[in-house]
Amino acid sequence: MGKPLIHPNWAKAPEGITDGFSLEMTAKDEGSLRDAAPLIPADTPIAITYLPGEELEARVAATIAVRELGFEPMPHFSARRITSEDDFEGYLKAVVERAGVTRCFIVAGDPPEPQGPYFDTSALIATGAFERAGIKAIGVGGHPEGHPNMTEAQCWEVLEAKVREIERRGMAPLVVTQFGFDPDAFLGWLKQLRARGLDVPVRIGVPGPAGIKRLLAFAARCGVGASASVMKKYGVSITNLLGTAGPDKLVDAFAKGLSGEHGRVRLHFYPFGGIRKTCEWVQEYNRKNGI
Repeated sequence: MGKPLIHPNWAKAPEGITDGFSLEMTAKDEGSLRDAAPLIPADTPIAITYLPGEELEARVAATIAVRELGFEPMPHFSARRITSEDDFEGYLKAVVERAGVTRCFIVAGDPPEPQGPYFDTSALIATGAFERAGIKAIGVGGHPEGHPNMTEAQCWEVLEAKVREIERRGMAPLVVTQFGFDPDAFLGWLKQLRARGLDVPVRIGVPGPAGIKRLLAFAARCGVGASASVMKKYGVSITNLLGTAGPDKLVDAFAKGLSGEHGRVRLHFYPFGGIRKTCEWVQEYNRKNGI
């Protein structure tokens, strides 16, 4: 049996670096998504995060909105934030039945101890709930700049085990990385990924345009490297935190640096400055570069 496609655009070479991009949103961003919808290509994958303090129905409503607007919803499941088996399978059932979800993204979550029966993403996979619900693809996280709680060797071991287990269960794995500012770290990590025999599609995380202070705050919260030298490469001086910054230099570096040895790669935007602002940036970037 052939592996199901993650997204139609994976079946062909991208026409430009932003072709087939995906976006991330929270349940609270439903109105912003509706506002930006005319700027977003049909079938664009949109991940719906699993944040603390949100009601299940708000997440479900956001997922339904993604589908109704003509995009491809990919709801998150945060293992350590899930309080019970009923909580997990109830949410999964709701998004499958009410929003036609066929792909999900799983994260361990921030709490050091689980709030329910699932310690990590492997525990979610092991339930068999995803394939029973008809899920075709599962996204897992990638960490080109390392993970605060694992060694580099452990990161690779865990990632490979999850990819193989998802495949064994008849679903298609996808890796979506944390956002970052250093293209060299991402390009080097992709080479290592392929050298280990992992040909899984990858979406590399790119911060959308946002205020510089906001970008650095998210970097600190997420453990992303943002040294003076890295930010200079990105196009920002950390001695001047006024104004906003877009990912022009980062995306330029990916456009220039990505090649066949890096495998199947697309961009995943974290719209810290707002969904519409990110989509407008993509359109302007394409216009300037003749895409």
